Amino acid sequence: MADMGAFREAVTGWAAGGSGESARELAARLPVRAVVLLEGPSDAAAVDALAERRGRDLEGEGVCVLPMGGAMSVGRFARLLGPPPGLGLRLTGLCDVRERDFYARALEEAAVGAAQAQEQVPGQASGQGQRFFVCAADLEDELIRALGVARVEELVRAEGDLRALQTFLRQPAQQGRTAQQQLRRFLGTKKGRKIRYGRVLVEALEPDRVPAPLDGLLTSL
Repeated sequence: MADMGAFREAVTGWAAGGSGESARELAARLPVRAVVLLEGPSDAAAVDALAERRGRDLEGEGVCVLPMGGAMSVGRFARLLGPPPGLGLRLTGLCDVRERDFYARALEEAAVGAAQAQEQVPGQASGQGQRFFVCAADLEDELIRALGVARVEELVRAEGDLRALQTFLRQPAQQGRTAQQQLRRFLGTKKGRKIRYGRVLVEALEPDRVPAPLDGLLTSL
């Protein structure tokens, strides 16, 4: 039975230069109504974790959470998934502040394409709502600020990474950085760590402490 994972794989293969036939077929069969464009899997883990906490079944709602493997790919994915000749899906996303221009350009072009398609095909969706949400530095920074350094350190200890953190903090490069900056850097020092903590940090948030970009993204879907 086709699922959203198969659709993600088909879209990723299409963006890499493959045929879009499978993606088009799956988009219609599932069906898919919206795609959340994210830089990587740690962001996807955080979005999925918050959706679960709020009792949302994004796949069941026709929402595909799609890590692109880099923010500079957003234009390519927007062309494939946005207005015709793309799949005509609603697009949104979450990005770091340094990636704002990539997202703004890609989704603005998608919105213009949707408006042109509406003029040509009466009754077709206008493409409004091609919005994206921006983190002050990145999502990990937002989550650390929301939780506080002491609470993140407690979670690091609970996850069995305290010794690794202590070793990391002794490195000369970390001297002079704030505790928040050090924790943010630590999460990216080992493959898979950012993905794991994307979920761990979100699950530890108080309901009223969800960072605004992440909260806005999920609320918009």
